[in-house]
Amino acid sequence: MVKTSIYNLRGEKEKDLDLNPEIFEVKENPSVLAQQVVVQMANKRKAISHTKTRDEVSGGGRKPFRQKGTGRARAGSSRSPLWVGGGVTFGPRKTRNYSKRVLKKIRSRSLRMLLSDKIKNKKFIILKDFDLPKISTSQIQAVFEKLPIEEGNILVVLDKMNVNVELSLANIPFAKSIRVENLSTLNLMKYDYIVITHDAVDKLGKILENKDVK
Repeated sequence: MVKTSIYNLRGEKEKDLDLNPEIFEVKENPSVLAQQVVVQMANKRKAISHTKTRDEVSGGGRKPFRQKGTGRARAGSSRSPLWVGGGVTFGPRKTRNYSKRVLKKIRSRSLRMLLSDKIKNKKFIILKDFDLPKISTSQIQAVFEKLPIEEGNILVVLDKMNVNVELSLANIPFAKSIRVENLSTLNLMKYDYIVITHDAVDKLGKILENKDVK
């Protein structure tokens, strides 16, 4: 079993916790991780570039000059792709779909690998609970200062909605909160420290055991 500690909001160690080695002690495989990152980045991508075809470009309704006698190549419309200001042939369109799919076991394996790395480097911190009495940026910063956290970005993972925590983090540029079901490979790679509630750890274990992850 993988051993770690549970802390309270005062930064005091409450007790030790045994974690499932099938989730928190997984050997790293860069190839699997790369596949998942490529898929997630592609799924976040939106088509922005957009060109107009000759049907969509305004103007060009009449023949620009007579067919014969000018010495120029014949033309039927000034909006032909051959003309400057005309339509574009085979240009980028907003209708393009960049999304990709990946096997569930790949998604699950990538999360397990990154969670294992966080545990190994002591950057996975479990809290007994995260019950703030009120919305307060200073209070939540005080909690972070008492925990074994060095300099770096912090991702707070919650098992359910917690308005006090979520709003208290709003003015802290290096911290963010998410629900455990939304935890992703990119989240784990972006943030240096994971601060997670004990209930969220239990929920995460059930999600990964079922291999039903996003």
